[in-house]
Amino acid sequence: MNVRIIAGLFGGRTIDAPGRSSTHAMSERIRNAMFNSIGSEINGARVLDAFAGSGSIGFEALSRGAREVVFIEKDRIAAKIIRNNAKLLGVENKTTIIQTTVNNWFNSAEIDGFDVIFADPPYHDVQLSTVMQLMGLLKPTALMVLSHPGRGEVSPRTGVVVVDNRSYGSANLTYFRREER
Repeated sequence: MNVRIIAGLFGGRTIDAPGRSSTHAMSERIRNAMFNSIGSEINGARVLDAFAGSGSIGFEALSRGAREVVFIEKDRIAAKIIRNNAKLLGVENKTTIIQTTVNNWFNSAEIDGFDVIFADPPYHDVQLSTVMQLMGLLKPTALMVLSHPGRGEVSPRTGVVVVDNRSYGSANLTYFRREER
């Protein structure tokens, strides 16, 4: 299975994606809408692509000027495909690929803050407690986008506010921003 990068340096290029039910690539339409709404946040940003799956969100961020992307993906085959795609695009020096669950990563690493966090957990298991922990990794005024099923907002943790909520059929994006400290 292939996924197309929409815009930026790698716009129009395709990357491999796992053709498995354990991962789902965000549709091109939703990725495009999301990146168009946050475009100015990406250039020079340190980005986390949590529950990375195909890595399409992180590679789109790199294509649009992100300084660095950390990919967290538990599936061995998906993580290998992300590594191969980084090599294909020549961005190995801008990527860190960690093969584990997001929850295990929290418990095993010293983690610096991020400018932008993308969280696209499996729709059958949104893992809200893990999503709440991710919010704690936002730098002051930084942005997190959560893709989740069903309508309605996901409540943020203290110090983080919901700034937007958009629906695209069965997919919903909730945008969070960390308040200044």
